[in-house]
Amino acid sequence: MFSGKTEELIRRVRRALYARQRVELFKPKIDTRFAEIEIVSHSRQSVSAKPIGSAKDILELADPKTQVIGIDEAQFFDNELVEVVQTLADRGLRVIVAGLDQDFRGMPFEPMPELLAIAEYVTKTLAICMVCGNPAGRSQRLSRDKEQVVIGATEAYEARCRRCHTLEEVMPEQPRLFR
Repeated sequence: MFSGKTEELIRRVRRALYARQRVELFKPKIDTRFAEIEIVSHSRQSVSAKPIGSAKDILELADPKTQVIGIDEAQFFDNELVEVVQTLADRGLRVIVAGLDQDFRGMPFEPMPELLAIAEYVTKTLAICMVCGNPAGRSQRLSRDKEQVVIGATEAYEARCRRCHTLEEVMPEQPRLFR
């Protein structure tokens, strides 16, 4: 989290729009952190998007004239997203997917590993560790929740490097540097 994935998705979508390509964006319905019908980055950049409950909704809702499909928060979809992305790409569409590749435990976060394997291009973005300032590729959960999916932003997670990431319970009084 906090590495600029959504910001990069928005940047790529805007470039496609400048090139007069037809673009559609989709996001999981469960992600209502910032807005229901927009994709919003942590830096508050935003673009309109269609909230969907299932990856297969993309196939039903996408306009046949669309050339570029953007999908944010891919980790909140199940593995049917892989088949949907394959179908869209096979139809000749450019598909841009943003999402976390690891969960709060540092384990692969499906369906991202499979999407990474079939992608033509992969850009891995890194945040800054909130403890030591090094490049961070992990999401430190700040609560005791054990479920894999807990929707949240800065109140629930912070970026950590491999060395500073921990699975120990976070205590509220634990000091956090770089805040």
